[in-house]
Amino acid sequence: MIDRWHAYLAMSRHDQAWHENDMADELAEYHEETHWFKKWSELSDVVYTTTRSRWDDCPLAFPLQPYQYYLGIVYMIPKYTLRWYFYRTAGRKAGAARELHEVRNPHKTHKLHHIAAKYDVDPRLFQTICERQLRYWPLLP
Repeated sequence: MIDRWHAYLAMSRHDQAWHENDMADELAEYHEETHWFKKWSELSDVVYTTTRSRWDDCPLAFPLQPYQYYLGIVYMIPKYTLRWYFYRTAGRKAGAARELHEVRNPHKTHKLHHIAAKYDVDPRLFQTICERQLRYWPLLP
């Protein structure tokens, strides 16, 4: 089921080193977080990184307890799916020549500009569209 979900999102693929660096970052953020809800969100990021690495044929072992993997999946699927739809919609509104396949945090302006450059979209227009969508779009932290 998780592999099908990753295939549906169709994110760009990366090599082993990229996944290892991403896991180190996500695991550090997980361990730094103290609030239970935000920690659950960070746990979903660790699970996402693990499952995405497997989907990319660069499997990483899940670094936490097995039960945490399943708790993370419960949060991961809606969190990342909502972000994915958010960017697809914003890309269409901005006139992107190809579909956007992104799941980054849309509350961070520098990430919006990076995505706009990646898809050859006007960064100011893309930022404006994303900021408008954030007013009503249901996203999980």
